[in-house]
Amino acid sequence: MRAALYARISTHDQQTLGLQTKAMTSYINDRGWYVVKSIEDVGSGAKDRPGRESLLKAARRREIDVIVVWRLDRWGRSVADLMMTLRELTELGVGFVSLTEALDLTTPTGRAMAGLLAIFAEFEREILRERVRAGIAQARKEGRRHGRPPTASPKAEEVRRLKAEQISHSEIARRLGIGRTSVRRILAAS
Repeated sequence: MRAALYARISTHDQQTLGLQTKAMTSYINDRGWYVVKSIEDVGSGAKDRPGRESLLKAARRREIDVIVVWRLDRWGRSVADLMMTLRELTELGVGFVSLTEALDLTTPTGRAMAGLLAIFAEFEREILRERVRAGIAQARKEGRRHGRPPTASPKAEEVRRLKAEQISHSEIARRLGIGRTSVRRILAAS
């Protein structure tokens, strides 16, 4: 099998790169696979990962059969992101192995575990939705606003005053730091 290994470190975690690469190379060699790509990304998990993106492109071009990572958190930004990329890899027929979690999607047991991860990801999304709904309901009950704070409506009086001075909508918006659409909306309501 043509294997790709993916290692990622943050700038704060420099010392584990060699550990990750050594463990993955050993795993690949023990299975008789061969490394066709070895990618190392350095940086925060929230930022772009050009190496990971290049591996996904290689998978789409059918250049690799399996991706090996040291830990799941090295690959996925979040549970939802992890599940989305694992689903795509599965549809492409590309295996995925995470050494630390002993997750191997090239086996039936590993695919079953991925199914359980998908269930937990959906559960996590539902809990988050419920919390948001409860927070909005509580804010309404207490008479508090929710959502984005108003930026233009507190300046409505000033908008009307400037318009009375024959100042254009664009100039009013620029002076008050609001959008032209907001200026038009305020004046239309007058």
